[in-house]
Amino acid sequence: MDTDTLTKTVIGCAIEVHRNLGPGLLESSYEICLIYELSKIGLSAKNQVELPIYYKDQYIHTGYRLDILLPNKLIIELKAVDKLLPIHSAQLITYMKLAEISTGLLINFNVLKLVDGIKHFNS
Repeated sequence: MDTDTLTKTVIGCAIEVHRNLGPGLLESSYEICLIYELSKIGLSAKNQVELPIYYKDQYIHTGYRLDILLPNKLIIELKAVDKLLPIHSAQLITYMKLAEISTGLLINFNVLKLVDGIKHFNS
């Protein structure tokens, strides 16, 4: 599946989760439900994937974790906040760089219409 189709598919699954749960829950609730929706359609998504930092020829385990990863394709960073801030975008862009993955989605579930809480990134 090409990246654009994959991204649209993930957004569709996120909309389904938001439609059923609505805003106001913890990020972890949305994460596990989105993993469920992705697996239901046959996508191999992993959640809470450790992301070490490669620094001066060695890996440093820092505790950073990707919310959801579709290996070699897409990083999905989930939020449940009042408003997305520039630091949230910077976090995802840095994760994409460290993981060497060129596409990312930042999804904030704490909105009335989910399309208002989605940002798409390509590097």
